[in-house]
Amino acid sequence: MDTRRLGNTDIEITPLIFGTWQAGKSGWVDIEDQAVIDAMQAALDAGITTFDTAEVYGNGYSEELVGKALGDRRDRVILATKVFANHLKHDQVIEACEHSLRRLQTEVIDLYQIHWPAGSFNSDMVPIGETMGALNQLKEQGKIRAIGVSNFSKSQLEEAITYGRIDGLQPPYSLFWRGVEAELLPYCVENNLTILAYSSLAQGLLTGKFGPDHQFPKEDIRSKTKLFQPPLYDKAQAALEKLRPIARRHHTTLGNLALAWLVAQPQTTAIVGARNVEQAKENAQAASVSLSDADLAEIDVISRTVTDHLPSNPVMWNFG
Repeated sequence: MDTRRLGNTDIEITPLIFGTWQAGKSGWVDIEDQAVIDAMQAALDAGITTFDTAEVYGNGYSEELVGKALGDRRDRVILATKVFANHLKHDQVIEACEHSLRRLQTEVIDLYQIHWPAGSFNSDMVPIGETMGALNQLKEQGKIRAIGVSNFSKSQLEEAITYGRIDGLQPPYSLFWRGVEAELLPYCVENNLTILAYSSLAQGLLTGKFGPDHQFPKEDIRSKTKLFQPPLYDKAQAALEKLRPIARRHHTTLGNLALAWLVAQPQTTAIVGARNVEQAKENAQAASVSLSDADLAEIDVISRTVTDHLPSNPVMWNFG
């Protein structure tokens, strides 16, 4: 699989990135540890070298599984993780990083990201300069190689960059969730930041595997996802029907069509999870789907039948 440069670093990442939120189990159902470990190893064998996790996924459990799966293959992988909004004071960032390093069974994190801005989820309002100071210190010590942010607005990103170099932005971005394109995508193109798109399959909606009447159990995070609520869910189902012929034309799945569209966008890579080996192998095949300008234009028109009706709030879930 071809690789791409992460921001202005010399770190090479794959256009498809293995996401491990589900490995933490919290907010997900029917996740088996060994199946996820096997999926990570299968993804690496299929050419996906870049793995994204976070300390908050299962309170460190996801990072532990990543360490178990990839610890003895560390020289072949790029590891990205995140510090949560409740650990953004200077000493908390340092401590959180040490814990992540231990769980990941590594001496260096390739990309260390602020998961949510200070103040999110009723966390303390910590000046971004204090958090960036800690991240810069970790970078100078060789414990992290690059700094990224997630769920930041353009103004928050601009302020953070005044305190140090940032090479990655991790926002929600998919065919059915395109708010990043308004301000953040142009900014990232102009400043050579890499976008690591999360929920790149709209939490599975873009696979087409959920029918019009599908209901998620309340303990599944997707029961709170705005795209799975009416009337957006109905519009998404209609759009999927229009996308199916394009997928067939390319002899690929709906999900891989959506991933191929996403990694064809400027500066954009796609984080995609898998709960078993079969899914991991299937996701990797998206890298070989080549879309023409005409394909991209056709997909864009279909996509907007959903995205034109999205709320302005960039958060994908109705938390609370």
